[in-house]
Amino acid sequence: MRAARMSIDTTTPTTLDVLESEAIHIIREVAAEFEKPVLLFSGGKDSVTVLHLAAKAFWPAKIPFGLLHVDTGHNFPEILNYRDRTAERYGLNLTVAKVQDYIDDGRLRERADGTRNTLQTQPLIDAIAAGGYDAVFGGARRDEDKARAKERIISLRDEFGQWDPSNQRPELWNLYNGRHVSGEHVRVFPISNFTELDVWTYIAREGIELPPLYFAHDREVFSRDGMWWATGEFSQPRPGEDVVTRSVRYRTVGDMSCTGAVESTAADIASVVAEVAVTTVTERGATRADDRISAAAMEDRKKDGYF
Repeated sequence: MRAARMSIDTTTPTTLDVLESEAIHIIREVAAEFEKPVLLFSGGKDSVTVLHLAAKAFWPAKIPFGLLHVDTGHNFPEILNYRDRTAERYGLNLTVAKVQDYIDDGRLRERADGTRNTLQTQPLIDAIAAGGYDAVFGGARRDEDKARAKERIISLRDEFGQWDPSNQRPELWNLYNGRHVSGEHVRVFPISNFTELDVWTYIAREGIELPPLYFAHDREVFSRDGMWWATGEFSQPRPGEDVVTRSVRYRTVGDMSCTGAVESTAADIASVVAEVAVTTVTERGATRADDRISAAAMEDRKKDGYF
């Protein structure tokens, strides 16, 4: 679904202008400094925002790096369709690492709860090594989670793809340190300083197309742990969990087995912006079961090499 452009005053520099300039500077800096960058692209709103920024950074030339996605096998079909169409529209090579391949050959085992989100780490690290990527762009933002809040914009990962939050480099103003040795790589987060509201307002301003899951639609769901779960192959109600039809939308679009929807009537971009403007819970806090395992769930995964 393409967002209708909102009427926004562009006569003077705004917060969005500053954030856009910062992100474009980071993308250009990394593209110039590193030999083989790649962009993690799931088809979600944050990664498509980074992709849009990359297109602006190098226009009229083509984006000088490809896309990488780790497919859990439990992704929303609408998202995979959007991912493929978008890669084709930009004329970019899309590399897909599949969790299912690792399960099939015994390198990974299914979790008892059926969730595969945490199983993405090893395929990601292997894909980075196989592709020879030394810089990996991602769409993580600091307002999503406290672990992401303290991570640097250019974040060093060791030869095992792991992150040490107690040993991070200083980042002064717009000075970034990408130094690394063979076998190491960096994760780069150009929209770190965007909030969820900034992302949505930027999407509205730029008229960026998004998957329909981000907008209100009727869906069969059941309630669990304060979230609405869609019924389907990867999420089935337990005894006592009644299936009902609700108007919902998704604030994040991760693994279907750990991502919930929120009740909403926001069916267009202006309504979503208005809704996000008054929300008091982050999108991951409101809709991601994998972040509720412990207070340090995200940090523990990132230490192991997660996004």
